[in-house]
Amino acid sequence: MKIFNSSNIPSNYKNAVLAIGNFDGLHNGHKKVFCEAKRLAKKLKLKFGILTFTPLPVMYFNKKIKNFRINNDKQKKEQIKKLGVDFLINQKFNYNFSKKSSDFFIKKIIKKKISPKFLFVSNNFRFGYNRQGNVFQLRNSGNALGFKLIITKPFQYNKKIVSSTLVRNLLISGKVNLANKLLGRNWSINGYVKKGKKVGKTLGFPTCNIDIKNYILAKPGVYGVKVRIKNSKKLMKGIANLGYRPTFGGKDVILEVNLFNIKRNLYKKELTVYFQKFVRSEKKFKNKGQLIKQIFKDIQVAKNSFKNKVIL
Repeated sequence: MKIFNSSNIPSNYKNAVLAIGNFDGLHNGHKKVFCEAKRLAKKLKLKFGILTFTPLPVMYFNKKIKNFRINNDKQKKEQIKKLGVDFLINQKFNYNFSKKSSDFFIKKIIKKKISPKFLFVSNNFRFGYNRQGNVFQLRNSGNALGFKLIITKPFQYNKKIVSSTLVRNLLISGKVNLANKLLGRNWSINGYVKKGKKVGKTLGFPTCNIDIKNYILAKPGVYGVKVRIKNSKKLMKGIANLGYRPTFGGKDVILEVNLFNIKRNLYKKELTVYFQKFVRSEKKFKNKGQLIKQIFKDIQVAKNSFKNKVIL
């Protein structure tokens, strides 16, 4: 997959089938769009590409939004690559770009720079300054400028439209099993192990501490997880606490992962933590003894969950 960090692409990537969107999470709804676009591209022997934005426009306009992303940019690229996309355009979303009119976006970026033959978008796609552009303008412009707009029917699960917002709400509610089903894989957090206060070690359960950065804050609590070290094929089992650690007066959100039967030092290693089961909500214990007893129970629940198939 060829990656472009602007809409200035070479001529051999033009006249393609192009899908536009934020595509945060790359859920089954997005995959349905890609599948239809790929099918058309294959039939007409055209390249299939994706135009997306970084940072996400909603995060650019609202600096107070911190924990929002379902996946980070690195994961997004990896997941798109797995879907057999020929090229990815990562359009930088900044002040200058946000001021461009919808007409400018269509004529100067879509038509002049990318020049696709077919354009796939969702029915609620908005673009341009103050989100003034919509699918009606895009279709009319396409008819005049020589590209065809295709709007795919939304993918539904149990009569609900699958969207990134729905997946975020499921994660916030602790319904990680259903979120994983809609994603078509286990939701995961990718990050580097950093130094902690070694509280877990004093309890007999040493942890790898990972800053969740801009990831959506799933329901604080304990999860059954599987973990992969970068460049390793092996998956390690464990439990993770995502939250504030109220027993120890924590104020910042952190992901603490205890790996079963693993004693090696993983400090500064890059890990991907796959969430499989929500075990329980985070709570404050009266003392360390109570917490230790609960951790043993949590481990057993997590181990039982590993008997089920993991999507990953």
